[in-house]
Amino acid sequence: MADFLTRLSGATLLLLLLMAASVEAVKTESDEGSMISQEGTVGYELKTSKKKAKKLHCKQKGTSCYKKMLYCPAACARSCTFDCSNNCKTTCPTVTVSPPQLKPSDVPVPPPPPPPTIAPAKVKKVRCRNKTYPGCYYRQYSCPASCPSTCEIDCVTCSPVCNCDRPGAVCQDPRFIGGDGLTFYFHGKKDHDFCLVTDPNLQINGHFIGKTNINKTRDFTWVQALGILFDNHQLYIGARKTAVWDDTVDRLDLTFDGEPVYLPESEGASWQYLTKPSVTITRGHATNDVVIEVEGNFRIKATVVPITQKDSIIHRYGITDDDCFAHLDVSFKFYSLTGAVNGVLGQTYADNYMSRIKMGVQMPVLGGNKEFSSSSLFASDCAVSRFVGQGNLEDDNFEFDYMHCGGSKTGRGMACKH
Repeated sequence: MADFLTRLSGATLLLLLLMAASVEAVKTESDEGSMISQEGTVGYELKTSKKKAKKLHCKQKGTSCYKKMLYCPAACARSCTFDCSNNCKTTCPTVTVSPPQLKPSDVPVPPPPPPPTIAPAKVKKVRCRNKTYPGCYYRQYSCPASCPSTCEIDCVTCSPVCNCDRPGAVCQDPRFIGGDGLTFYFHGKKDHDFCLVTDPNLQINGHFIGKTNINKTRDFTWVQALGILFDNHQLYIGARKTAVWDDTVDRLDLTFDGEPVYLPESEGASWQYLTKPSVTITRGHATNDVVIEVEGNFRIKATVVPITQKDSIIHRYGITDDDCFAHLDVSFKFYSLTGAVNGVLGQTYADNYMSRIKMGVQMPVLGGNKEFSSSSLFASDCAVSRFVGQGNLEDDNFEFDYMHCGGSKTGRGMACKH
């Protein structure tokens, strides 16, 4: 080796040394930079990891860009496209950013809907129509707030009185006020008939309609119709089924001995059966309100009322738009009951009646479904029945030719006589 170096000329040796120095100067030592030395200067060279731009050619014949070559921009060095129809430009792909997924706890909960608006009940106007009280006769009063549509005038005190707040009343989910003045509830069962009053010459049955209460063992019930037997007569009072309630539309059905009773829709319109005992039916209001009086026996005030939206919300009846469960609110006055009278309401007028109501509870409930149950609306077969009556209307030869009906002179009703 020494002999080889000795034979080299000085110029050759100098050339080799310069080549080695040049190679060393351009060598990169690390990713961050390397120190280089050349002719006495020192510095650093930064290394970047840039991707090489992609080269594209337009391959769309018939365009001005055909076979033209362009490079992708730095923003998308390897993923651009060549748009030959857009001024020969390369474009970066559009990046769609998905919204962040919210956890269930982060999802905002909408506020609850506002409670339904309940329209105030229309207040009924009532008058005293008893001429024996001239100081009060025909004076007009408004019903109290507690019964805005079901009151009448007490002509003695000349003040409005709620029909459902005095003895003999049967209202709502049926709430009874007995002859002793005590309030109790009798729920019965929907689509069944029950004996309300039974006496030798008076039988009053009630037909119960209702809605199943999923939260309790009993139904929500209301009295939809009354079947009344006295002497040898039958009287029917009922509320027709209706979806949307309109108090100006009459929903009252009346029949006497199987024949319909028609009353003009005007306050005070009346119908009479003139044979003893006389029967008088008078409209207390233009629609849905009548007073029925049988001479010497009883007086009934009956009003057809719906289950209102307010009632349904308060009591959770769950009333829907297809049926407002129109029913009767009634109040009774009896003139000739015996001491042996019975029935859900009738028993409270008996001589030996001892109240079974549990005092001090919010809703005292009276049982007795079995003893008061009747097979039909005009049956007198309940277990406590007292009814005897005078004759039987079920005779196939029974006819109605004993009555003659015509318009009254006032044009506000009709009179019927032999």
